[in-house]
Amino acid sequence: MSSTLKLSQRETAFNNEVVTRFELYNSLFQTLPFYQVKEIGILLPFFSSHCDKGAIKEESPTDIIESFFQKYVPDIDHREQLNRMFRFIQYIERQVVLFDAIEDSSFNKIGRADDVGTLTGLLQAAATSDQVRDNISEKLKDFSLRLVLTAHPTQFYPSTVLGIMNDLIEALKTNDINSIDVLLQQLGKTPFFNKKAPTPVDEAVSLVWFLENTFYQAISGIQTKLEEEFDIDENRKNQLLELGFWPGGDRDGNPNVNTKTTYDVACLLRQMIFRCYYRDFRVLKRRITFRGIENTMTTLDGLLYENAFNNHQHNAKDLQGELLALLGSVRETLIDNHDSLFVNIVDDMIRKVRLFGCFFATLDIRQDSRILRSVFKYCTDKGIATGLPANYDTLDEDEKIKSITFNELNFLCPEDADDMTKDTLNTIMLMKHIQHTNGEKGCQRFIISNCQEASDILQLIDLFLWSGWKADDLTVDFMPLFETVNDLKVAGEVMEKLYTHPFYKEHLKKRGNSQSIMLGFSDSTKDGGYLMANWSIYKAKVELTAMARKYGVSLAFFDGRGGPPARGGGKTHRFYASMGKEIANEHIQLTIQGQTVSSQYGSVETARFNMEQLINAGITSALNPDSNDLLSAQQKELITDMAEASHELFINLRQHPLFVEYLEKFSPLKLLSKANISSRPTKRNAGAPMKLEDLRAISFVTAWSQLKQSIPGFYGVGTSLKKMKEEGKWAEVEQLYNTSGFFKTMLDNCIMSMSKSDFRVTAYLEKDAKFGEFWKKLKTEFELTKSLLLELTGTEVLMQDSPVDRRSIGVREKIVLPLVIMQHYALNCRNHTDDKELIEIYDKLIIRTVYGIVNAGRNLA
Repeated sequence: MSSTLKLSQRETAFNNEVVTRFELYNSLFQTLPFYQVKEIGILLPFFSSHCDKGAIKEESPTDIIESFFQKYVPDIDHREQLNRMFRFIQYIERQVVLFDAIEDSSFNKIGRADDVGTLTGLLQAAATSDQVRDNISEKLKDFSLRLVLTAHPTQFYPSTVLGIMNDLIEALKTNDINSIDVLLQQLGKTPFFNKKAPTPVDEAVSLVWFLENTFYQAISGIQTKLEEEFDIDENRKNQLLELGFWPGGDRDGNPNVNTKTTYDVACLLRQMIFRCYYRDFRVLKRRITFRGIENTMTTLDGLLYENAFNNHQHNAKDLQGELLALLGSVRETLIDNHDSLFVNIVDDMIRKVRLFGCFFATLDIRQDSRILRSVFKYCTDKGIATGLPANYDTLDEDEKIKSITFNELNFLCPEDADDMTKDTLNTIMLMKHIQHTNGEKGCQRFIISNCQEASDILQLIDLFLWSGWKADDLTVDFMPLFETVNDLKVAGEVMEKLYTHPFYKEHLKKRGNSQSIMLGFSDSTKDGGYLMANWSIYKAKVELTAMARKYGVSLAFFDGRGGPPARGGGKTHRFYASMGKEIANEHIQLTIQGQTVSSQYGSVETARFNMEQLINAGITSALNPDSNDLLSAQQKELITDMAEASHELFINLRQHPLFVEYLEKFSPLKLLSKANISSRPTKRNAGAPMKLEDLRAISFVTAWSQLKQSIPGFYGVGTSLKKMKEEGKWAEVEQLYNTSGFFKTMLDNCIMSMSKSDFRVTAYLEKDAKFGEFWKKLKTEFELTKSLLLELTGTEVLMQDSPVDRRSIGVREKIVLPLVIMQHYALNCRNHTDDKELIEIYDKLIIRTVYGIVNAGRNLA
């Protein structure tokens, strides 16, 4: 069967299962219990069509909105027009949810181009011969996958809506009209946004919903499948599947996270895993009713219930060993005395306790190196750092490293210390308590963001030793986070200083000679542009891998990826599948956040699919290393030339005097802090004027996506391709795209990013006296990039080779186009009035449009 025919079948299935059903069920919205819903339900199709026609004509959002009301509702004043727009938003938000639910409910029917990249593919390969099966088992011994849920502010659905979506997906699978109708009515009355910003604990509660409802079942299901098919050692050093958790532990730039927050979230994680266990145990209890097990079952019942529902966290301790012993006793009795009846249910529970212990997910601690340096200085100023020279602060890096003495103390932070110092030192002590209650894996990683020197790590170790930890029992992994282009350049040098340092070398030995290094895509993209960020990280991985191998260290890369390609997202599994021998790829660790969590891990089915793809990518790239994934010196030089050309253009854009002002004036950047979706400020130095260096990468990317100009995801790519063409290297670029998985994935993700851009919405700015030339600069690079990427890929439209994804994006963009038009209209009105009351209404309108646009994009922020 030809590839073209397969693509056509997938498109047909998508149209039948998703688009047609969306149009059908969308009619049910006519009966939703909204204020003025019938009139809005009738008006919205006309409004959507009017916006679409206006965009095609490149009319300004103001002209589109005003002409619509003049034509269809001419007798209402401006405030009533705004009221109608709020009703449109209310309606469109729920259309997005409906489309999400229908798409997810059709997951197993649509057929995916990447289906071969799941566990099914591995099992099919294993079935070909015993040798292949043994090879896969061998690779699985050293492989691990860790997904880390972060609290970054791009998750717009509250847990109440997520619950409805979950039920709606199940009802849609069987086209249960009555249930769908009731759920849509419930959706109509359920708020989509918070009246006040969530606390870090609120964020944790929201993400725990996914731990409880999807990951708990998905991970244990994958583990079961792997154990059934391959030789998996139960006592292996690295757990095969792991979860990480940042809400409550990540305090980098978030003044709302403190020691109590971390404690509360650790308690929450512990309690929720026991509730999951107790639900499973109730099923177990209904089946295991035999003699000889009563006392053990009663003990288990009491232990699980007490820890699931009674809040005695101060007396809590790690019970994983005790639970496994009790369940093991039940299992033995079933085998010896009861013909192994229901032993499979016990095995399932044992497996889950091994996977999740008393911690559910490892709570990572993260803080900026500048804060940690300040705390270190505070301690040295207090005179507790014996052996350090008085002029330590003025020493160069090598002298500092030689001076650190690693003394063990029991320094209690004074009450008069500043908040950051108290939080840092108290959290270091709290980590020991969490390990006691939740197990060592409960809180064993400290991530140093903005890490620039080896001393950043060594000084932090000193803080631990001064806070009661012992060098021989320092059960903590210290993880540098390299983010900016410059930090990535020196990452190898920093790690070599650590690997050769006597104390750190000994510490690594105690930790299994394993080192994790985090690399941040978001800030590197904001810092250097799309091509330079991706290439800098690739080169850093090659150098860091070589350095680790030189010193016999097992290396794991922890990739800080956001949802969109501009922040390292896109077809993530393809990046891992394309890693050559030069890059350590045995351990895959990555962040998932924002709407990526709900879109890719919102159901057990989608969670399993996406995790299985990552496992397959890691195993198959190790089993069958493609020689094409090992870039030659000439190819590296080619990509370097492209990255530098792209970087130069991007830096020139960043330095343009209108750059920040353009974002502030025509995007909702300044209003993102009012969205009440995060406990984290949208920028560092919250009270200071807007500066690009203080702006968080998430806010930066979100602002451009709201403008429908995905600048961080493509800007500079076209210019770099043009340069290669002018220098006669186009054939080399074509060969590289057709042979290198890394290069192809990087450009394909760029294409995906561009497919969510729509310069028609802002075309009116071309004639703007102040910003016209700046807008044309952006548009010109977009058109150049688009034309050269189409030529390179041999296609006529963006994402032609991914028709299902392209169709999905197209429908979503059509649904939210009215939101985009309304947002730009409200921004324009806001910029041209001094009426404070109206400004407040415009702000609310703008923020409400942000929710729907980001949710529909699924990986826009």
